[in-house]
Amino acid sequence: MKLQPGTTVLRNGRLIDGTGAAPVDNACVVVTDGLIAYAGTAAGAPETGADARVIDAQGGTILPGLVEAHIHLTYFDVTELQDLDIKYPVEYVTLQSAVNAKTALECGYTSARSGGCLHNIDVWMKKAIEEDMIPGPRLAASGREICGAGGLMDWNPDYRKIGMEGIVFIVNGPDEARSAVRKLVKDGVEWVKTYPTGDAASPDINDHHTLCMTFDEMHAVVATAHNHGLKVTGHCRATEGIRNALKAGYDALEHASFLDDECLDLLLKRGVPVCPGLGFELWSVERGRDFGLTQQVIDGHQETLEAGAESCRRLLRAGATLGLGGDYGFGWTPHGTYAQELTFFVKYVGFSVLDTLRCATLGGATMMGRAHELGSVEKGKLADLLVVDGDVLQDITLLENRANLRVVMQGGAVKAGRIAQPASL
Repeated sequence: MKLQPGTTVLRNGRLIDGTGAAPVDNACVVVTDGLIAYAGTAAGAPETGADARVIDAQGGTILPGLVEAHIHLTYFDVTELQDLDIKYPVEYVTLQSAVNAKTALECGYTSARSGGCLHNIDVWMKKAIEEDMIPGPRLAASGREICGAGGLMDWNPDYRKIGMEGIVFIVNGPDEARSAVRKLVKDGVEWVKTYPTGDAASPDINDHHTLCMTFDEMHAVVATAHNHGLKVTGHCRATEGIRNALKAGYDALEHASFLDDECLDLLLKRGVPVCPGLGFELWSVERGRDFGLTQQVIDGHQETLEAGAESCRRLLRAGATLGLGGDYGFGWTPHGTYAQELTFFVKYVGFSVLDTLRCATLGGATMMGRAHELGSVEKGKLADLLVVDGDVLQDITLLENRANLRVVMQGGAVKAGRIAQPASL
């Protein structure tokens, strides 16, 4: 992704830098050749040349670009899981994914970490975004996922004989787990996504307290992935699944819903980050009936919601790294509504706005392995920035409406927002 040459000055706004530090009023951010050259008070800003572009925040908020820490670009607002592998061909899913990537950027998400995809599309989406072929967030690419036979993602009955390798590798034992990872190595992914546990979405067979992979399968995945320099994460609801993932050497956890003391100690000892993806549970409860979810499924999501919220509070208090995002692309969590997650963490979970924004920026960048260059407004980092109308510290819901975004900047270039120039896309 090209860096924008020249100098741009953002001024007359309240700076929230993403580190959790106190906001800076009457702030100034100077961007030079796509990198942040200065961030602080206007009074301390360096002199810039007469040819510098000046962007007036008009009293609004200057933020780091948001990071969606668990994105599914290939999910297309489905109402049931089966739609993902049989509804559309790969060509159409690719086009939908490009639209979703553009939507994410327009919503202020300048970076994202894939939580799994169909057909290896995210690897090529990452390449297209980095080559400025299409607009979208800087992407950490995952690929097709791995689940044990009979587990949460193994939903097609055997008599159909249609396979599932467009979305997930179904494995029986460590040897098949190793084989699946080797295929992903050839695909060029960065993250290997697995399913150690079930979910409330499958109450009769693989609910949120069941396991979908054995420890030996999980260990084989990690050993093979780490041998090739890949990272491993997993959909972990059940306590034993969380424990198995941490002991197997997972690099991150998705959800970590039913966290106990032993799991928390293991997680902190190894410094494993978590993306809770928890808002999905609330909207499954509140909106699920409109999309045909049964009461049994809704009750399971309610239990997961309550336990997951407490787990998040414990993780925050303990100083764990949290990224925000997760599972947008279902009918009740459609693409374009990602910032609901931030509102949810403030209003339901009880995080402060500053903590929430830190998780949604620097926390996500840390999960991506790019905290040295993304996630906060600090000198030397990439100029991925937002300018938002209004005071986000007082009203986190401002981020839910993309009409409030004056500027969405990537590498110093204004890519979206109200002042974006069509040529910059």
